[in-house]
Amino acid sequence: MLRTSDFYYDLPQELIAQTPIADRCASRLLIYNRKQRSITDGTFADVLGHLNAGDVLVRNTTRVIPARLIGVRKETGGTMEFLLLKRLEGDEWECLCKPAKRAKVGLEYHITDELSVTVISQLDMDGGKRIRLNYVGIFEEILDRAGQVPLPPYITARLDDKERYQTVYAHERGSAAAPTAGLHFTDELIKNIRDKGVEIADVLLHVGLGTFRPVSEENVENHHMHSEYYEVTEQSARCINEARAKGGRIVCVGTTSTRTLESVTDDNGIVQAKKGFTEIFITPGYRFKATDALITNFHLPESTLLMLVSALCSREEMLSVYEHAVKQRYRFFSFGDAMLIE
Repeated sequence: MLRTSDFYYDLPQELIAQTPIADRCASRLLIYNRKQRSITDGTFADVLGHLNAGDVLVRNTTRVIPARLIGVRKETGGTMEFLLLKRLEGDEWECLCKPAKRAKVGLEYHITDELSVTVISQLDMDGGKRIRLNYVGIFEEILDRAGQVPLPPYITARLDDKERYQTVYAHERGSAAAPTAGLHFTDELIKNIRDKGVEIADVLLHVGLGTFRPVSEENVENHHMHSEYYEVTEQSARCINEARAKGGRIVCVGTTSTRTLESVTDDNGIVQAKKGFTEIFITPGYRFKATDALITNFHLPESTLLMLVSALCSREEMLSVYEHAVKQRYRFFSFGDAMLIE
């Protein structure tokens, strides 16, 4: 039995990155070669030397929305925080409320003069509610004015430039959190990657509750992943399948791209063009169908993301790699440094 506590490691508080560094691709990069079981320390720009002509880089083009709303009840002055997670239908959303016990069905909260929230129903998750957003006008413009970027709770420093919590290729709005492995790429680095003969395949996964939800079960098998919306186009599926047929590697940028790709690949290793919702939960013992290498950040202890990267080698290997990263003072989590598992 895999236990959640098996994925614990000690992390000094000062190694949690609070702000992004000035140059995206100047982050440090730890390269772990699985065949040789070797670790190399470098900078993120070095990733170019580990990509080959004929490889495909798979990236998630989701864009973070300003999903954090602060509401006030006019009758009492009580405040409520709403974190938008997933659009359900029309102007109704799945969200997390805090403090959730006070978010009674039927109550309305004033956000701005343009926007208010009505609590519709209770959802079957801790702090989860179904809400309706009330407004007149263009939703995206109103949300941009009313909402805040929902930074993870371990980041306490102010983010002066909201675009630094977006990838340079972020396009389709809908995520409650950034696919942070992609934050290290610059337009120039992407151009150099293309010039080297590496194909780039775009997929979409809107990051939702799974990013914020800790594993509360000690038996890992009892943890249930929350569903997240994904899309893989015919063009991207064809690009990946053709590269694999020619012997090229599929290098995923981040765990979200990995989960998307593994959700749409059949048992013969053929990627299907699909859209829908995935609840895939990847843990050690999983047989990867399409992912050959992974670019990722360093993840929280006992998290589903640490379990996923451990599945690429073994729990023991990955904890040893993390031990090295701690000793070498790598920066951890969303605004931290990166790792290439090849």
